[in-house]
Amino acid sequence: MTGFLGALSDAWAEIRVHKLRVLLSLIGIAVSVGALTAVVAISEYQRQFQAEQSDRWGGRVATIVVAASTGDGTPVDADEFDERFSRVSERFGFSHTARIAQGVMLDAQLPDGVTPVPARIMDPAYSQIHREQLLEGRWFVDSDLEALAPPVVITEALWERLGRVPLAQHPTVVFDGPAGGTYQVIGIVPRQGFGDEELRVDLLYDAYRARVDALPPDAMTQYEVWVGAQQADEIGPVLAMDLRAGLPEGQTVSVSRTDWAAQSGALDAQATFEMITGGIAALILALGALSLINIQLVAMRQRVREIGVRRAFGASSGRVFFAVFLESLVATTVAGVIGIAIVVAVLRSDWVVTSMFYGIQDVPPFPMRAALVGLVASVIVGAVSGFIPALVALRVKVIDAIRF
Repeated sequence: MTGFLGALSDAWAEIRVHKLRVLLSLIGIAVSVGALTAVVAISEYQRQFQAEQSDRWGGRVATIVVAASTGDGTPVDADEFDERFSRVSERFGFSHTARIAQGVMLDAQLPDGVTPVPARIMDPAYSQIHREQLLEGRWFVDSDLEALAPPVVITEALWERLGRVPLAQHPTVVFDGPAGGTYQVIGIVPRQGFGDEELRVDLLYDAYRARVDALPPDAMTQYEVWVGAQQADEIGPVLAMDLRAGLPEGQTVSVSRTDWAAQSGALDAQATFEMITGGIAALILALGALSLINIQLVAMRQRVREIGVRRAFGASSGRVFFAVFLESLVATTVAGVIGIAIVVAVLRSDWVVTSMFYGIQDVPPFPMRAALVGLVASVIVGAVSGFIPALVALRVKVIDAIRF
């Protein structure tokens, strides 16, 4: 133990003496380890971002979707199936269920004239299941059913057509037709991509049904249930069996999962992304290690006299070997810690992550796995780049110091 501590002390003393050489040789290692750490950390943020984007389209883990249809294409009695679904779901005690009907058209009175606008009819829980994010305002809540002016959420493009009236001024939109009337705008859905000019309005299911006798024949209605990931495989078959019991002739019920965890391709794509980015970072680290070995070997030729004098004064082969070996190991570890610290400081700033992954909602904390990978990589590089020069130092003899 005393010998190891002595070798460690010698290594640290050498680092302090040759500060400039060590600094120049380890800048690349610090950058390489930092790049590797950043790649691993960014892959974790990418995983979260991809999960959130998938949640918006398919629902959170685990989302079960129920839909009824007929073999001949005739419309399903929405009220009858809604009663069936409510009766069955009560036995399960679901905490988050949402009805959503699409294919509904409303005539909106806009400043430039009456314009047909597609509408989605939904329950308040839909926004929670799908991680819906708004540009301004809020989503529906259960108490909105008691409002005198039914609330609506509109797209940014439709908001611009209305003059971008601030929500604090309680803007309204007027619709004609059976569900016509004045609706209060409470939220704005941001554009989904460049050039997105979709005009769409979202309404509460019960508020819409209170004004119309039945859904339009072309409307497609489905029911979404958000359950635990461990329960989905058990609940799905039982729910399907209960809903199909006593079903009118000609009707069928489909029950399936739509969340990203049920899509095997999503996990494969994430693994491929991590493998490619990790390979690039490992290549950068390997190049940094090779340059460090080169520098260490050149420096060793200049230290022949020093090592020969040590051997002349009784330094053992093990002491010399570990002094050179630990010099590289300590230096690369310190450089790796510095590189990791810089990456942690940068990526812990939420604005950096949100600018890289626009629209991410739940920014995870800096992953410790990334820091551990970077630290282990710096130790391995230090061990490899120190082992070869240490072997060279073992072959230095006292006579070499005299001839040098």
